[in-house]
Amino acid sequence: MLSVCMATYNGAATVARQLTSILAQLTAADEVVIVDDRSQDETVAVIKKVAAASPVRVQILVNAHNQGPVKSFARALEQAQGELVFLADQDDYWYANKVAQVVAAFKQQKADLIVHDARVVDGQMQLLAASWNAYNHNRLPQSLVGNLLKNGYTGAMMAISQRLLRAALPFPEQIEMHDQWLFLVAQRYHLTTVVLRQPLMDYVRHGNNVTGMHSRSWGTMAAGRWQMWRLYHQLPQK
Repeated sequence: MLSVCMATYNGAATVARQLTSILAQLTAADEVVIVDDRSQDETVAVIKKVAAASPVRVQILVNAHNQGPVKSFARALEQAQGELVFLADQDDYWYANKVAQVVAAFKQQKADLIVHDARVVDGQMQLLAASWNAYNHNRLPQSLVGNLLKNGYTGAMMAISQRLLRAALPFPEQIEMHDQWLFLVAQRYHLTTVVLRQPLMDYVRHGNNVTGMHSRSWGTMAAGRWQMWRLYHQLPQK
C-alpha cells in the first residue's frame, strides 16, 4: 500500500492537474491524504470532483484555522498508513513513471528516504531549468552538517518509509521545515537514503508557492539551523 500526503491552500487553479497526475499512478489499494489549510477559494471542491472519478481513496481534512504548511503536512502524515509515503505539493505535475521508479528504489535498495530530481517550470509550465538540484545548487547526497547549512532534500520530491515516518512523528513544534526534519531523523537513526538523479516531475516555481522559504536574514537563518541541530541531538537513541 502506498500513501500520498498533500497540503493545500488556495490551490484551485492547479490542484486538479497535480492530483490527476498522482491518481493515475495509484491503485484502489492505495490512499491520498490531503489537508487543506482553510483555503479561501474552491480548492476543496476541485479535489472532491477529481477524487470522485478515481477508485483511489482520497481523504480530505480541513484545518479549523490556518496552520501553515509544516503543521498541515504533519497532520496529513499522521494519517498515512502506507509502507511507502510520498509527499506532494499542490501545484506540481508528476511524470507517469515517478511512482514506479521510487517504489523500485524503495524495494531494491531497502530505502527509508528517497529523493529525486525535477525539471523546474514557471506558473505557465514553461521550462526554467532541466534540473532542480542544479538550479538550486543542491549537492546530493549531503552530510548532516552540509544539510544544516543548506537543505537539499526537497519535500515535493521525497518519499519515506513508514519506519522513518513513525520515528519522525510527532514533529517538534520548533522545526522550520518538515522535509529537513525527515532527513535529520533518517541520519540520526542511520536509515538508508537514496538519491535518484532523474527528473520525475515538473516543479513549479512562481514566486508564491505555499511551501517556499522566503528570503530571511542571516541571523534568522542561523538561529533556525541551530534549533534544528538541537532538536536532532534531542532525538532518543535507539
